[in-house]
Amino acid sequence: MSRLTELLSQVKLSDPQLGQDLEREFRALASRRAFGLNFERHRPEAVELPGRPVRKGDKVRICAPRGSAGPGARDLWTVRDIDRINQTADVERLSSSAEEAARRTVDLGDLVVMAEFRDIIYPGLVSTGAVKRSDTRPTHVVINGENFHALQALTFSNRGRIDAIYIDPPYNSGARDWKYNNDYVEAEDQYRHSKWLAMMERRLRIARELMRPERSVILVSIDEKEVHRLALLIEQVFPEADIQMVTSVISAKGAVRVGKFSRVEEHIFVVTLGEAKLIPWVRNMLDPIKGDAGDQQALEWLGLRRREPSSTRGARPNQFYPIFVDEATGRLQAVGNPVPDGIDRETIALPPGSVALWPLKPDGTEMLWGLTPEVLKRNWARGYVRVNRWNRTTLSGTVQYLAGGTISAITAGAIQITGKARDGSVIGTVATDDDAPPPKRVWNLASHNAEIGGTSVLSNLLVGRRFPYPKSLYAVEDILRFFITDIPDAVILDFFAGSGTTAHAVMRLNRQDGGSRRAICVTNNEVSAEEQTALRRSGLRPGDEEWERLGICDYITKPRIAAAITGKRADGTAVPGDYRFNDEFPMAEGFAENAEFFTLTYETPIAVSHNLAFQRVAPLLWLRAGAFGDRINEVPADGWMIVQAYGLLVDLDRASEFCAAMREAENATHAFIVTNDDRRYQSVSRQLPNGIEAVRLYESYLSNFRFVSGGTE
Repeated sequence: MSRLTELLSQVKLSDPQLGQDLEREFRALASRRAFGLNFERHRPEAVELPGRPVRKGDKVRICAPRGSAGPGARDLWTVRDIDRINQTADVERLSSSAEEAARRTVDLGDLVVMAEFRDIIYPGLVSTGAVKRSDTRPTHVVINGENFHALQALTFSNRGRIDAIYIDPPYNSGARDWKYNNDYVEAEDQYRHSKWLAMMERRLRIARELMRPERSVILVSIDEKEVHRLALLIEQVFPEADIQMVTSVISAKGAVRVGKFSRVEEHIFVVTLGEAKLIPWVRNMLDPIKGDAGDQQALEWLGLRRREPSSTRGARPNQFYPIFVDEATGRLQAVGNPVPDGIDRETIALPPGSVALWPLKPDGTEMLWGLTPEVLKRNWARGYVRVNRWNRTTLSGTVQYLAGGTISAITAGAIQITGKARDGSVIGTVATDDDAPPPKRVWNLASHNAEIGGTSVLSNLLVGRRFPYPKSLYAVEDILRFFITDIPDAVILDFFAGSGTTAHAVMRLNRQDGGSRRAICVTNNEVSAEEQTALRRSGLRPGDEEWERLGICDYITKPRIAAAITGKRADGTAVPGDYRFNDEFPMAEGFAENAEFFTLTYETPIAVSHNLAFQRVAPLLWLRAGAFGDRINEVPADGWMIVQAYGLLVDLDRASEFCAAMREAENATHAFIVTNDDRRYQSVSRQLPNGIEAVRLYESYLSNFRFVSGGTE
């Protein structure tokens, strides 16, 4: 039921005739559609907060008895009193009609706290784990919580600081794939489209506040079910933006639909603000380029063995030596030392599991390699050496290298490196206008196939766990590449994060160019509709440990990102398989990245005002300072504290020593100053060194972390 329909029903209860007149006029108005988007904005959404303790004054819902197949009635109640001894609560039904009002006494365990989107909230974050493999990079952040409230919390830490947003929202297929007001939206719901638009509009309006106004982009994947409505909504929310749409083939074999065209594509809206422009890459995203297929190569690889008759063993010092190759994979393992003349090469010890390649002619004549060991090692480290056409049966292959002229062309930019092969050797193409034209708006790349880049990648990372319709890792990597290639410290947000593909794609981009970009991903811990029914019948409810461990965030997102970084799956085994396309290497290598996982919490005003919730708001300060280094998790006993990225001052009588210490903090970017006195705040700010952003925190914290209706109060 839309919000207007609900209000009309309430009017009818008190004045039936007025209600009928208003309803007639409303229907006449609704039948006329002006050009543009006209939809009904529904009652503010509500979200369950399972596991949060019930408090007096809370808005709650009464759960169905354990063992029931469904979630129970949707009525909302207010907690009027709590009996902690007997673990019961007196609740009163929320209703505008006195006839419907009722009071009941129920077990506390049968209540779940509800938060409507028009309610004031005080969000916090609780860390639920972390993965760390780098001391120099910032941390990717994953937030488990309702994305509307998470976006509100991010307006404190990241307002105007997001460089790129990528989202893949629910497609509203009618297949119970998303909820509105805690209930799945069915295909036959007559308000299905307007509910979806209301849901999207609320989130896009907050997302707009987070985007960097001078230069940023939001990318939205969608299929044909809502593509036209979404286009109009985007025009309304971003009226000054440049808007384009890309059509991408995600499955060449297509989804067969009886009597209809087979669907092979999805769409991506590209919405740019300010000076944001795409940066052309070597691909136009539709046509093949050199090196895409067959034996045609963009780079000229030369055989390392010298071929002239005078280059036999002994003709030059230091150029007869073994090159050790892994027997199973054919990948270069090590470069041996030169072998003096007169030493039998068969006496050279081999590393375990390897075979030695020597510069031998087909008839067995000992020749020379074209480079000294030192030069070969240096070029190998840069990806300029490889073993080609490895034969596991005969344990033979050809060692190849890039000549000095080719390396110079790479350095000068005449040849562009587009990635690395599985063995670490570079992949590149000649950087000409013909090979790197502006990208087209229809994309057809094998790497964007949802099965190859999505399902297969995820199955390698997760043991026995499935996620419906994961996005191709390489497709998300490519769309982001066009807009953040030249921003090595970009912040990328995904608030429909699902399995965590966006964070994974950002890690790959960092590896390719040494960037330190970081992702903020928001997802929930929703359990699929089919699993929910079975879990409820077994006596479980949301909030129970057995239920929560099967939710998207805990079951898919967190283990996927942890496995991607560490190269190890949840069972401790190495991730099998290789990454493909632009950067090919074993998935077991992982990434030199960090990630931390948080759960969104809802704090009480009393706890926040008395600093009892500082541990919960501390991650928001850390996020604002760049999610780098250590975090100040407690109110400092000495009145101030400084970590790598920021400092916190709570005792202004110690401002001088705090500011002196900030001048010595080489990597600090932010100073949080707690005071209600504007004059003293300004005085401290002036003492801080240049380049430090001063942020005022009021002593009660209520003014900093109080959100309602999509914005701060």
